Amino acid sequence: MNYVYLLRCADGSLYCGWTTDLERRLRVHNSGKGAKYTRSRLPVELVYWESFEDRTQALSREWHLKRLSREEKLQLIK
Repeated sequence: MNYVYLLRCADGSLYCGWTTDLERRLRVHNSGKGAKYTRSRLPVELVYWESFEDRTQALSREWHLKRLSREEKLQLIK
């Protein structure tokens, strides 16, 4: 399974990523060994995810989510 996810960082910012193991990736982010962006904004909270059978679909969705405005991402989370 492939996942696209949004994290809410401690500073209130949002981070979008892709993984094949959502629980492991969240642990990695919160351990300070994840993306450079999240390392200085710990802890992070998983606030949204979508699952895809196909990696290509997940990466395409990640690309589209990263181009949404903050307001659009917040609406998606609700």
